[in-house]
Amino acid sequence: MVTTDTVPRGQRRRFREYWTKLSDWPIAGRPAVNAVARLPISNELPAGLTLSLPSSRSRQRYAVTDHAHVWILGPRRLITGIRFAVVVILSVGLVACGGHGAGTRIAAPADERCEFDHMMGGQVEPGAKEPVLLPKKKAWEATFGGENAARPHVRARLAGFPQPLLVTRPPRDEADREFMTRVARDTWRGLSVLVDRDHRLPIDNVRLGADPGVGDYTNITTVGLRMIAIVAARELALISDAEALAELRALFITLDRLETHAGFFFNYYDTTSLERSSNLVSFVDSSWLTAGLMVVRATFPELRATTTRLIDAQDYRFFYDTTAGLMSHGYYVNLASRSLFHYGVLYAESRLGSLIAIGKGDVSAQHWFRMVRTFPPTCRWQEGQPVSRRPKDVNEYAVFGGWYEWGGVRFVPSWGGSAFEALMPTLVLDEPRLAPASLGANDLAHANVQRRYALETLRYPVWGMSPSATPAGASYGEYGVRVLGSLGYPAGVVTPHASALALGVTPAEAIANLRRLAERYDIYGDFGFYDSVDPVRGDVARAYLALDQSMILIAAANYLKDGVVQRRFAADPIIARALPLLATENFFD
Repeated sequence: MVTTDTVPRGQRRRFREYWTKLSDWPIAGRPAVNAVARLPISNELPAGLTLSLPSSRSRQRYAVTDHAHVWILGPRRLITGIRFAVVVILSVGLVACGGHGAGTRIAAPADERCEFDHMMGGQVEPGAKEPVLLPKKKAWEATFGGENAARPHVRARLAGFPQPLLVTRPPRDEADREFMTRVARDTWRGLSVLVDRDHRLPIDNVRLGADPGVGDYTNITTVGLRMIAIVAARELALISDAEALAELRALFITLDRLETHAGFFFNYYDTTSLERSSNLVSFVDSSWLTAGLMVVRATFPELRATTTRLIDAQDYRFFYDTTAGLMSHGYYVNLASRSLFHYGVLYAESRLGSLIAIGKGDVSAQHWFRMVRTFPPTCRWQEGQPVSRRPKDVNEYAVFGGWYEWGGVRFVPSWGGSAFEALMPTLVLDEPRLAPASLGANDLAHANVQRRYALETLRYPVWGMSPSATPAGASYGEYGVRVLGSLGYPAGVVTPHASALALGVTPAEAIANLRRLAERYDIYGDFGFYDSVDPVRGDVARAYLALDQSMILIAAANYLKDGVVQRRFAADPIIARALPLLATENFFD
């Protein structure tokens, strides 16, 4: 049970909901137990609440619990000062205090504490799933007789559609550059048409085969990567300057029509009605839109005024928690509050956003060194144990160093062990050159372990695990190399975009793996590689995801044109101001 202490009387009637989340962190690899209880409150929040955990969980599973999250959902101004006193688990009281802004930790003994609960992602927080109504979209569908009847008309809004499910496999004797040029050309042909014909926003996905469909919504990261993909296509001479400019201008016209909050775009929009379909303003997704704007600004002087206006409107202090020194996952407009969680791990795709925020002058350089390189050994939920973890000074900032090891390879972990977290920033940031002893060395380590773990440990014929479409069904899953993550994702699916991301650090191995994928599986279609394959069964996810296809194209352009996108990005004054942060740190000293 979970018991609260007295709630200030003047605030009781003003709360809408009271939430509590209790989680046990695993011992010896046990899976975590998560229990969430919800208590609607109409007029008053009584003191001394008691919420019971689900009875279906065994006492043995609860016995390993050493902390709890206690959440209150409500405006920040109303819940400031609320405190929680006692959590009773199997009649044992664990005492601590906490308040708004982070999961409250009910602590284990002091010498075993792991004070990083505020970073725990992968959990659905209160209010995050609250649906957003789309009246304009519903009205549009109604003109055709409803959602199902409107589906052919959604497809008709696309600028094109893949025709043959499979094409002739690339010849085995094709040189590496010719092979990657073919991949880039086919991939761009898909990206150029899988957009809304009127609004020029990229759709999220198109599914082929037995259950075809069009995901007529877009994520703001996908929009940012589309900007970069247009630049990449121009650099590869797949489109002309005039075509690139026309496409970008049309996209900017649509962006000016979208609802924003505090200068930032929402996480998702409907590509047909242009209504926002999310309550979240996401830090990491916003940063990838900013990155796209920066690349366009450095490439096309004609668009500089437009890109600069959008960039300057974004003040990343909006996401910054000054107490934690970390970026929040985002801001929920329906809750009028930031997310309960932070991006606390340095080696994740979110590091690019932190660098941008520092380069803009929105937050100080200290933020970079508040992010975790390694977790304490007392964080028993983590996949591995750190080696040589000790305090050290970097650029006069105190950090805990150390590393983890697998198969003789030293590395700093990401959260889930996916290629996406590790290598996506290298699409625009040349980390091997700019941060050779830290991020660059770690990029190489992750690429090597991705390959070796799949081939040697799992005995897969191919490698490259990252979040992607699932071969069975029309869903999406998080996949990775578990040992590379602090709380690693499962294996089971290989995605071509993981190999493409590795082109910047292990190009020969990455191209060989892409060739093997194309030769071994029915994974190459009209618009290039499909999204994923089960490497054991051979089942292929016959889907094109705009985000993943954009990563493949941008990585190919960097490989074929000597890091052209990275050079454009590095030329922007924002990132130039932040680059000195990267040069001096050594992850493995």
